[in-house]
Amino acid sequence: MTSSPRARSVSAVVSCDPQDAALLARIQAGDDRALGIIYDLHASVIYGVARRVTRDEHLARDITQDVFAYLWELPNRVDLLRGSLRTYLAMVAHRRAVDEVRRTERRRRTETSAMNGDAIDGPDVEVVDADTQNWRSGRLAACVAELPAEQRAALELAYYEGLTYKQVAEALAIPEGTAKSRLRLAMTRLRAVLGDDMRTAI
Repeated sequence: MTSSPRARSVSAVVSCDPQDAALLARIQAGDDRALGIIYDLHASVIYGVARRVTRDEHLARDITQDVFAYLWELPNRVDLLRGSLRTYLAMVAHRRAVDEVRRTERRRRTETSAMNGDAIDGPDVEVVDADTQNWRSGRLAACVAELPAEQRAALELAYYEGLTYKQVAEALAIPEGTAKSRLRLAMTRLRAVLGDDMRTAI
């Protein structure tokens, strides 16, 4: 892999996990050996998240590779003050896996409609229905995006995939009690912001 140096200041992450900060700084400086170390440390967790969401080994492997390629290309997206590198990578893997599942479902519905001879030139009923819900889902998504990264990762695993406390803990490689705490904190913050609208948003 050809490397090109990237300017980097580590002053913003000195209070974070020293290993995460050092490895991230090396990646931002173009050191592909650091990427290999991070892969060895976290690939199994990332694959586990992707496999659990997609239920497809091939897709999970592809997503795992994509996540580390994304880290290599855009390391400045990582904010270690908001969570560990493992949590960040797991969150990216989960989002990509969910996106892939949705794309697969859309393709399947389109192919089924075509095979059944259904009209596909008119408005997409699902899109129209989704538009009427934008005020709910959009507000919820905005609030979730404002959560600390570790709380957001736990909430997304529980909300989108329906994982239990134990499964969330396994996916993020944290104690089950920590997973429960992060989910409770996330829900408390959402309730404080959304109030009664939270029930309709979710």
